Order: sequence, then C-alpha cells, then structure tokens
Amino acid sequence: MDLSSFLTSLATSFIIFLLLMLLFFWLSTKPGNNVVYYPNRILKGLDPYDAGYKTRNPFTWIQEAFSSTEKDVLCVSGVDSAVYFVFLATALGILVISGLVLLPLLLPLAVTDQGKSNETTSNGTFTDLDKLSMGNIKEKSNRLWAFVFAVYWVSFVTYYLLWRAYGHVSNLRAAALMSPEVKAEQFAVLVRDIPDPPADQTRKEQVDSYFKALYPDTFYRSMVITDNNKVNAIWQELEGYKKKLAHAEAVYAESKEKGKPDGKRPKNRTGFLGLIGAKVDTMDYCTEKINELITKLEDEQKAVLKEKQQASALIFFNSRLSAASAAQNLHARMDDTWTVVNAPEPRQVIWDNLTKQFYSRQIRQYMVYFIVFLTIAFYMIPIGLVSAFTTLENLKKLLPFIKPWVKKDALRTVLEAYLPQLALIVFLSMLPKLLLFLSKAEGIPSQSHVVRAASGKFFYFSVLNVFIGVTLGGTLFSTFKTIQKSPGDIIPLLAKSIPGNATFFLTFVALKFFVGYGFELSRLVPLIIYHLKRKYLCITEAELKEAWTPRDLNYGTRIPSDLLILTIVFCYSVIAPIIIPFGVIYFGVGWLVLRNQVLKVFVPSYESYGQMWPHIHTRIVAALILFQVTMFGYFGVNKFYYTPILIPLPFFSYIFTYVCSTKFYRSFHDTALEVAREDLKEGPNMEFVFKSFIPPSLAFEKLDDDQFEDAVSQISRTVSSA
Repeated sequence: MDLSSFLTSLATSFIIFLLLMLLFFWLSTKPGNNVVYYPNRILKGLDPYDAGYKTRNPFTWIQEAFSSTEKDVLCVSGVDSAVYFVFLATALGILVISGLVLLPLLLPLAVTDQGKSNETTSNGTFTDLDKLSMGNIKEKSNRLWAFVFAVYWVSFVTYYLLWRAYGHVSNLRAAALMSPEVKAEQFAVLVRDIPDPPADQTRKEQVDSYFKALYPDTFYRSMVITDNNKVNAIWQELEGYKKKLAHAEAVYAESKEKGKPDGKRPKNRTGFLGLIGAKVDTMDYCTEKINELITKLEDEQKAVLKEKQQASALIFFNSRLSAASAAQNLHARMDDTWTVVNAPEPRQVIWDNLTKQFYSRQIRQYMVYFIVFLTIAFYMIPIGLVSAFTTLENLKKLLPFIKPWVKKDALRTVLEAYLPQLALIVFLSMLPKLLLFLSKAEGIPSQSHVVRAASGKFFYFSVLNVFIGVTLGGTLFSTFKTIQKSPGDIIPLLAKSIPGNATFFLTFVALKFFVGYGFELSRLVPLIIYHLKRKYLCITEAELKEAWTPRDLNYGTRIPSDLLILTIVFCYSVIAPIIIPFGVIYFGVGWLVLRNQVLKVFVPSYESYGQMWPHIHTRIVAALILFQVTMFGYFGVNKFYYTPILIPLPFFSYIFTYVCSTKFYRSFHDTALEVAREDLKEGPNMEFVFKSFIPPSLAFEKLDDDQFEDAVSQISRTVSSA
C-alpha cells in the first residue's frame, strides 16, 4: 500500500464517520424513530431526550456521554456495562500514558537514523511510514536502548493501571451484591451430580432430607430439575398460536375500520408455512388449537414433574449468607457427587445444561476444545490466503486479466485501501455463532458463562488467525521464493517483515473505529429493519414492541474485538509507535459511542455482576506477554547484544497475573461472606424468589402450585405453612 492509498483510506473512513454522525443526528430527532435511538429510556418510562439538552445539535450526544457518570451507567444498565467501560478506560489510559513517552522519544530516533532509509521493508513500497518505525534503525545501534526502555515502560504502565482497575471492579461487584434489594439468585444454589436415591426414597425426598440435615434453620425449598424438552415444544407451539390469534384479531378489527361493518375474517392454509393444505378461518382455527394445546400442556406438565426428574436441583435458603456459604462448601468426599455452585440469575439459566452430569461435562469440554483447535488451525489457512491474495501486487500476479482494471488510479486506490481489511472483517463475522454454540455444548449452566467462554475462544482465535495469521500469511507469500532458496532465513525474514505489516493494521484499526462505530451510532440497519417490519409485518402492539426492542451490548464478540485491537497496538507500539494514536482514537471514540448506546439503546439481557472482568484482565496480560515475546524476537534479529535484558518481562507478567488472581479472583467466583451478611431492606418474599426460577413452560397460569409437589420439597411446604 502506498502513501496515497493509506491517506485515502484514512480520509474516506473519517468522512464516512462524519456523514453517519450527521445522519444519526437528523434521524434521531424524528419522533417516529425514537424507539430505535432511545429504546432503553422509553422502556424505563423516561423522556427520550435528556432534559438538560433541549437545544440539540450534532454534538449533543458527545456532551451527554461526557457528562454521564459511572453511577448513571450502573442505574441504567447494571454492573456488567460499568465494568466494560472500566475496560475501555483502562485500555485508553494505557495507550495515552504510553504514547506520551513513546511518540516523542522513539519517532525522532527512527526518522533521523539513515541506516535503512533506502530499503523497502513494507509489503508494498510504503517507505515513508517505514521511516517512522523501528525497522529504520540500524542493527546493533545504541538507539535500540530507547526501544528497550519503551518495552519496559509499556509493561509497567499496564501493570499499574490493571491493578487499579481490578480493585475498582472488585468494589463495584461487592457494592452490587451488598445491595439491600432482594436478588433471587442470592438465595439459591444449584446442586448437580446427585447420586441415585435409596430404594425407599424419591429424588425429592432424597434432596430435601440431605439439605434439611445440613441447613436445618435456613433451608426453605428445593426444586428438582426436570427434562422439559417435550413440554417446552408444546409451550412454544401454544405461544405461537396465541401470537397468531392476536395478529388475526387485529387484522379483523382493522378491516372493520376500513368501512366494512362486518369486517373480513382472515383465513390461512394449515399446511407448510401456510402455503398448502385446507383453507380455514384463522381466528377459529387458532382458538381451537389453543384450547387443544392448553389441555395437552397441562397433562405434560404433570407428567414432567412426576416422571422426568433429573439428578440436579435448585436449593433455596431464606438467608443469602447461607446460600453463599453453601455454594463454597464441599458437600461430598468425591468431586463427582453433590456438586454445589452459585445459582445463575433466573433469566440466564440454560435449563437443558443443568442436567448434564460430571463426566459428561468433562468429555464435552475436551471435545469442544479439540473442535476449537481444529477451527483455529483450519481457519488460519483461508485467512492467510486472504492476507496474501488481497494485496494488489499479488492479485496481479495470480490474476493477470485484472491488470488493465487496477491501472485506473481511482479503482486501485479504493481496492488497496479497503479490500484486505473488509475481507478480514467478513471472515471474522462468520465465527461468533459457532463459538457460542460450542460453548453452550460444554454443559455450562448460565448464559453469561457461555458468553465468557465463547469470548475467550474468539479472542485466541482472533489473535492467532488475524494478528499472527495476517503477518505470517502476507510475509510467507511475498518472500516464498527467498525461503525456497534459503529455508534457514525464515525467522529473520518474518521478524524483519513485522514493521511492514504495520500499514495493514493501521488501516484495519482506522476502518474499525471510524466506519464500525459510525454504523453503531447511526443504527441504520436496525432502523431499516424496524420500519420494514412496522409497515409490512406488525399490527399488534406486542409485534411492534418486539420489532424495536433492542439487543444487549453483545460482550461475546465486542470484547474479543476490542482485545484484538489492543493486542495489535501493543505489539506495534514500540516497533511502529505511530499506531498508538490510532489505538487511542479507537478506544476514545468507542467509549463515547458506546456510552451513548448503553445509556439510550442497549438493554441488558442478564447481569453477572462483573464476572467478565477476570476474563478481560487475563487476556490483556496475554496480549502484553505476546508483545514482550515479539519484542524479544525482534531485538534478537536486529543483533542487539543486550536483548536478554527483556527476558524478565514475561516472568513479571506471569507473577503479576498470579498476584492479581490470588488477591481478587476468588471474590469473583464466589460471593464473599462479609458481602452476603449485609442486611436487606426488608425480608425476602421466598415464594416470589422460588417462582422466579420456574421455567416458563411450567409456569402456565392454570397450573396449580400443588402440582409441583413431586418436584418441590414437601418438607419446605410444611415449614412455610407453619
């Protein structure tokens, strides 16, 4: 990529961001679009526009984001969102403080060294930016001491800010868990791997007697987990017919308003997708099916509760201190029986996974890890090919017929500026759903844990296939003939090529923050989808609300993407310090845009009280270690005799991680008893706590609570009635 292509890419991305920001301002002021741009505020019954900014301009959203506090985020979106902003602020702080030293120190040293000024180190001929990189420093030069200092500076700045952030997040989590408000999950634990009951006891009686003996004063009720697959299918079918009936009734009412006194009753076919089969009156047909399914559902609910009990249960206590203590205690001599852990939040329970047994979970986990390994290994091939083939020089060699087209300056500039980065982004977008599916298949009991597991897989995949894959792919392709002649030169060639790949990653980062955050702010795709649904599909209020109700922050893909950018900036911060301002803009613009979205758009689908943070912390340190190892190798190929001075850094990183884990991690895995003992505003309504965990398919309004007697503790009934 030449200088004009890089500047074109940067300028074009910036202009696109400005246009999208102006489009956001114009569209967000239209009352008909409020549900797209302010759904979070609307759902909370608030005015879409902040009362303090009645006079609005294209930059009002920036003022609102800057003026918001962490308390605002906690009130609107919870601890998980606040922790995400701690991550963004920490990454931003690391890059700003590092850049304040590295840019004025390293850039003059690189520019004024004439050792490699006539050489081409980039994958193209981009020598102008190469002069700003460590690649322009002579081998064995004493100037390399400044770069050694820079590696240590970045490392210790990272340690300091991560330590402060860990302590702050720990305080946020503790404050949330000490809240005097009743949270159902704090009064329950999940017990799995229950052994077979004695011959004279049912599963329910076994569980009740076991926990009643251990916690005689605080045990309240147990709920044995059941196999709900069949009842879920019936319930979902019933809900579908209810929605269809409501839609048909709305269509019928609308036909009456259009001048037909009797209206026109909607009809549909009963076959595949309503395209084949007998034609029937929709309202009569749906009513008949609903009545039929209600009876079927009630029968299946009774059968499930009596006959499909599994070796897992939810145990409820009338004290959150007892629940916290129970989740941390060893209840059996063997790990594979009576496994007790904290109960997930009711809205994030994955019911199918609660029944997975100990050895099944272990086998599933190893199988998933193996599949992920194969995915990473085989994905590296196409991504490496993409990085190789999507450079114009390589495309012209492989596809000679495109030469006349790429000779046109305008087309060549656009292709060089965007083709490799867009191809990479498209490849990455195909992966998250697969990783979420695999993580769920491990038998993990909660949605937040699944997201954390998928996020970790996505991070390592991104680092190995994007950062390392692109670097190796582009270099191996461009130097293949040299390597064939002299295979022993592969390591020096790869190391020397690192500065040349900086141009690719500079453009990649710029494209991510300008274009990516521009589309995030403008919400063009959700806006178009909403208006299409509103015009052609939605008639009832429920359908309309479903069309605009927003998603959550999507930590499973967002955090790994941010960590990938931080990894790239880390690894090039000393080699090509010019990348640091791009990283600062990425996290700075991201903080502003996502602050606006969290306060006005995104609605959390669960709350894990910051349990994502240890995951984030570990992967930031992993990125730092990769940076330290990369720099060790790069100094080595530059024949700097004092390279071993960098050897302690990875060990420092490991020690830092160990100390942080020892000091903080346990309180993220378990609830500290000093936190759980805090007084509540009022005594918990234990029936409400219990019923909040009943699966939707078993919570049908006509189901009498007495029908739970087979899966619910009889002992607790006696206690509660007394």
